[in-house]
Amino acid sequence: MIREFLFGFLLIHSSLAKHGHSGDNKPPRRARLQANPGPGPGMGPGPGQGKKWLTLNSGEPLVIAQGGFPGLFPDSSGAGYAAAMAMGVPGTLKYCNLQLTKDNLGICLADLKLDNCTDAATKFPKQQRRYNVNGRDVDGWFPLDFTIDEIMKEISLLQNIYSRASVFDFVYPPLQPDSVFGLEPKGKLWLNVQNDAFWNSHQLSAIRYIDESKEFFVADYISSPEIGFLKALGTSKTMDTTKTKLVFRFLTPDEVEPTYKETYGALTKKLTMIKTFASGILVPKNYIWPVGKDGYLQPATTLVADAHKEGLAVYALGFASDIFASYNYSYDPAIEYLHFVDNSQFAVDGVVTEFPGSASNAIACLTQSPNPSPKVANALVISHNGASIDYPGCTDLAYNKAISDGADIIDCNVQMTKDGVAFCLDSTDLLGKTNAAMAFMDRSTTIPGIQPKSGVFTFDVTWTEIKSVKPLIQNPFQSAGLLRNPKAKNAGKFLTLPEFLELAKKNSSTGILIGMQHAAYLASKKGLDMIGSVNKALKNAKLDLKQQVLIQSDDTSVLAKFKASSPTYTRVLLFSKPISHAPKPVTDDIKKYADAVNVVKKSIVQESKIYFSTGSTKIVEEMHAANISVYVSGFSTETLSMMLDFYSDPYTELISFMAEGIDGVITDNPKTASAFMRSPCVDPKSTAPFVFNPIKPGDYIAQVEPAVLPPAAAPIPPLQVTDVVDPPLPPVNAAARKEESDSGKSGGDGGGSSKSGQRRLVVDVVTMSLLLIGLISPKRFAFSIVRFNNSSGTQSLSVITH
Repeated sequence: MIREFLFGFLLIHSSLAKHGHSGDNKPPRRARLQANPGPGPGMGPGPGQGKKWLTLNSGEPLVIAQGGFPGLFPDSSGAGYAAAMAMGVPGTLKYCNLQLTKDNLGICLADLKLDNCTDAATKFPKQQRRYNVNGRDVDGWFPLDFTIDEIMKEISLLQNIYSRASVFDFVYPPLQPDSVFGLEPKGKLWLNVQNDAFWNSHQLSAIRYIDESKEFFVADYISSPEIGFLKALGTSKTMDTTKTKLVFRFLTPDEVEPTYKETYGALTKKLTMIKTFASGILVPKNYIWPVGKDGYLQPATTLVADAHKEGLAVYALGFASDIFASYNYSYDPAIEYLHFVDNSQFAVDGVVTEFPGSASNAIACLTQSPNPSPKVANALVISHNGASIDYPGCTDLAYNKAISDGADIIDCNVQMTKDGVAFCLDSTDLLGKTNAAMAFMDRSTTIPGIQPKSGVFTFDVTWTEIKSVKPLIQNPFQSAGLLRNPKAKNAGKFLTLPEFLELAKKNSSTGILIGMQHAAYLASKKGLDMIGSVNKALKNAKLDLKQQVLIQSDDTSVLAKFKASSPTYTRVLLFSKPISHAPKPVTDDIKKYADAVNVVKKSIVQESKIYFSTGSTKIVEEMHAANISVYVSGFSTETLSMMLDFYSDPYTELISFMAEGIDGVITDNPKTASAFMRSPCVDPKSTAPFVFNPIKPGDYIAQVEPAVLPPAAAPIPPLQVTDVVDPPLPPVNAAARKEESDSGKSGGDGGGSSKSGQRRLVVDVVTMSLLLIGLISPKRFAFSIVRFNNSSGTQSLSVITH
């Protein structure tokens, strides 16, 4: 037991230490915070303090840590509870799901069945039993077949949700409620008694256990889905309801409450009766904010207002940052919490959550104010294809959303069409970014110098043709079932570069990033002058002189052109693959071409094969020594975009990267990054009781048993000068442009000619005919191959489905 607690507290203590630069103790190259940050000594209340909430008692909603921090550690483990206390707001309640042993002693476990959350099945293979639980026969291993000594000495906890990290399995023993209560000097405990009727049927008693444990702990809250239990507990002579609040827990609406034999859905209409034996209700969150089958929020119910009228507090259950909740939240867990605690109509009195750090961040730091807060942290928020988590990237809707969400910089990666139009798109390949697969399948080709796979490239298609296809929202984690805003999957329109600049001009407080790749190929092979087009568009736009202009490329020769023509622009060198070390000769060369670098997250915090960080690189330090800013790309809010160290919380990830000293974040979700930069909890000098705490990279994996670690990945080699400096740009090949134009006129590659248009029409007509008569389904056709036979001037179509 001592080893377990020591392990947990050492782990959390080391992981939550504020992380700064090591070395010679010199001040950072530039101040990371503005001169007048959030609350400090004598500056009034800290974040979340002094606010009048719409809760029953107008106080701050409670954060109730369900089983500690099961988002990372096994449910009900000592390390999990320690993490909840370290990451949670002061007063965070520790939630214990009470189970009873053969000797009528209590144990905190996630589930009635030991085999769902411990290694009992392995340790005691002959102890499997069948019991009737609430009218259903259930097979498994049950705590009532073991003494407390057997459980504490022989059994270890396991992660009970298989999609979560299992590296801390077999490490922690279960805990008894008095041990959980005593983890902090003034312990706060929520005891949930889920199956009192089951215990009673086997001559065990939760009421007797609670009564006999009074000298060791007194629970602040006791909840149960059984009315009979709460009534009996409330009338017990030994129960002091001034110290312990009784809460009626609702199960799913169709389940039947065992005392009254009514469904829990029906009992929402009997709040007056519930008030006679309980001071509050604990409900699944969809009782308050229902989510439709389409994944979008429906109107809120009146349950909170109805309960508050009866004097009942309302606690919401079921929050987990790594489980999909609704598309309305854009995968930001804080937005979900704010829907429940900081809307204009009601606030729940507490949230029961498996990620108490995220709930604490939302309640203490991110509640709304009448006016937008100024930035506290001065790192740039740079959009990635606009607000691409909400709309198809590089569309008018994505850019407008990024501006309204508070992005400092909106980005346009410039592509060129066959007829020389510069427009914004993340890739030269239209496949995957648009629904062009059918319309332009005959243009598919392979260009190894651009990408290894075949594609339909923008420079083989005219702007008029591109406008005829629809954009596609990007779903980088679709294989795991995480989709982005399906209702808007084809929404918006692509913008030409002049249109993008005009949009930026109307929002003069927002800067721009112009990205350019493959300029050399376009000039020599296609006769397209990307640099000339960008320069002309910028000159014609006449942007506000105060607007920041960033020019980004992976080609130093492109950046050199802008150094000569536009020295006021910030030049950014793009590294799309991870880098680990930049020796001084390399950074000296980078400085000749660039003022900043754009690197992926793994270049700053390295990642193991089990998705934990292994430590930090010195890239920021090395770049800053050469007076080069560091922008980091790859930020999003889907949990799979983050290493496990960061608790599936984008704010924890952001503060941890900010602790490394980065100068900007490039993100699919500018709203989250902007809210983070404006939070007073970012201020490390704040005297408020709660601030964002960074995670020190490498601390968690250092605590994992070496036997369960996979082999270490090969180290990333350091940058060489040859990795940085590119050959001079070739001149624009006018002959290549003429050849492309002539080819288009003859119908060779479909440059808008009638023959090409006729061919695409054949695809559309045949495809639609097959779909209409039901010969193929849309899902099946998505995996079809369309082949054309144009020999002898004829055109035929064959469809091969898989």
